[in-house]
Amino acid sequence: MNSSQLKSFSGLYTDFYQLTMAQVYFKKQKHLATATFDYFFRKNPFESGFTVFCGLEDLIDELENFQFDESAIEFLQHHGFEEDFLSFLRKFEFTGSIYSMQEGEIVFQNEPVLRVEANLIEAQLIETLLLNILNYESLIATKTARVVLAAKGRAVSDFGMRRAQGLGSIHGSRAIIIGGASSTSNVYSGKLFNLPVAGTMAHSFIQSYEDEHEAFKAYSDVFPENSIMLIDTYDTLKSGIHNAIKVAREMQLQGRHLVGIRLDSGDLAYLSKKVRKMLDDADLKDVKIVVSNQLDEHLIKSLLDQGAPIDMFGVGTNLITGKPNAALDGVYKLSSVDGQNRMKLSDNTEKLTLPGAKHVMRLYDEDDLFYGDVVLKTEEPAAFKVVHPSDPSKQFDAGNFRQEHLFQLVVKNGSRTTEKKSVREIRQTVQNRLEQLPDEHKRFENPHVYKVGLSEKLKRERDDLKSRYESQY
Repeated sequence: MNSSQLKSFSGLYTDFYQLTMAQVYFKKQKHLATATFDYFFRKNPFESGFTVFCGLEDLIDELENFQFDESAIEFLQHHGFEEDFLSFLRKFEFTGSIYSMQEGEIVFQNEPVLRVEANLIEAQLIETLLLNILNYESLIATKTARVVLAAKGRAVSDFGMRRAQGLGSIHGSRAIIIGGASSTSNVYSGKLFNLPVAGTMAHSFIQSYEDEHEAFKAYSDVFPENSIMLIDTYDTLKSGIHNAIKVAREMQLQGRHLVGIRLDSGDLAYLSKKVRKMLDDADLKDVKIVVSNQLDEHLIKSLLDQGAPIDMFGVGTNLITGKPNAALDGVYKLSSVDGQNRMKLSDNTEKLTLPGAKHVMRLYDEDDLFYGDVVLKTEEPAAFKVVHPSDPSKQFDAGNFRQEHLFQLVVKNGSRTTEKKSVREIRQTVQNRLEQLPDEHKRFENPHVYKVGLSEKLKRERDDLKSRYESQY
């Protein structure tokens, strides 16, 4: 199915139960009730101390195409939906409003990241699309940010398209660049999102020639300004590096320069040290070393801790799939209907949902670094006393901190209200915000838990509604 076909079926990009609930809302004349839903998640992925919020621009774009054409209506007729409801769907479009943190923001568990205000049927029908986009792209952007942190300023390139879950690679590569990678091998996404693309050669290219030197020579003849030689097809130290050095010297005679070599197997720390010495001894100190092969943030950290002289990392499977986490556990929960607060109960206080329309305020310390976030009612313009969500003995005064509103109106009456940001701009947001995140939240081992508190008013409303529900049910 091509992209145009996907868009023509966009109204069906949902779970079946969203449509069954929608028909009930419609038949019972409840569909025009005003509703508020929150998007948030309960745990940072990868045992991380933070999450990168990603996918907002894609979500807004897709909402503009979220409609039911005649082929979609015919499909739903076949599955027993009633004609009056289908007539309603023929005219369906999202006309609500969305308040959100900016894409590229650094966000944390148990705080609203985005709020939808719409009639009940519209807010319900977009749930699956919203979760599908935001959960996946935020997962992959977060993984990338961790890999980039581990690389300590060295370039990271996305090699993951062939290992991705089908068409997930399209938006996955976008999220990878937003997370901080310098390039992607994904040509389709490169064109679609204006991403920097890069790539060199595979082992099959070298095997297609009679010998390794001939293959390297052919590649350098065609790409004299961008040659990186893959040197482990046969024997890295006895053959590959020697042929790469030979071609590099031949290029020098022609006034050209070998950009680098790539290692894709073996002991990368050991081999990179050996190869670096051989390159340096051949007076090829400016030839870069690129490595790949099942890399992730932990292996990259280990390689650099061992002093491996690596200049660039090509990261594939573990990046595009978000390994070892299969998904971000983002959820979309109802918080009010027709102005009446709603919440979901739980035996675990930390898993109680928060009632009503809310926004988030970020607090900064004297060094202008993130100190903590506060969830407030929308009518509260600032945070005063901040209360721990589950331990009332933990409180502090927010008046001593600089405060920043994190929510902005991004969709009003179904239309975008902000200028669309490029991938480059969102990527810069991620980098800027990570610089403001204290190091204890960025470490891989036992990262410090970021403070997310509630205003006194919101906590009181939550506790009062919880008591009322418990006495009722």
